[in-house]
Amino acid sequence: MIMPRAAEKLLLPANPWFIAFTLAVALMIDMVPVGRVAAMPDALAVVLVFWGVHQPRRVGVLWAFAFGLLVDVHDGAVLGQHALAYSALSFGAISLHRRLPWFSIGAQTIQVLPLFFAAHVLALAVRMAVGGMWPGWSVLLAPVFEAALWPLASLLLLAPQRRAPDRDAHRPL
Repeated sequence: MIMPRAAEKLLLPANPWFIAFTLAVALMIDMVPVGRVAAMPDALAVVLVFWGVHQPRRVGVLWAFAFGLLVDVHDGAVLGQHALAYSALSFGAISLHRRLPWFSIGAQTIQVLPLFFAAHVLALAVRMAVGGMWPGWSVLLAPVFEAALWPLASLLLLAPQRRAPDRDAHRPL
């Protein structure tokens, strides 16, 4: 059997507290007031997709919906706009969770770009359907920036799982 590139090193199980911590930090990053910048990447979306791919049983559509409602309340947006977009994004990430780890980080970045783009189009469609203002064409840059954050998210969020369970010089794993 051919082993995937991601499985060259065995990973420890993900700590549920670390998953919750990263989701909370991403939510706080999104809540930082930076003004109305349409091309601003959504850190919570990147973290939700990451954990949806790597831990689909722990972070699923329900968590994405709940975080979407929190973002909607914080932003004063249409209630359900981000919840719907994050739920669709999480569903797409979970549907890719078996295939995506087999690819290199660059190929993964290309494959998550349509997910981020679809989530932004869905949120924009909901906003426009209820009479919201057009944010401008720079809104199309946000999914590109989010996909560009994918390698950094993979590096940072998988780091605690790459530790050796027992630090022993005589053990190869």
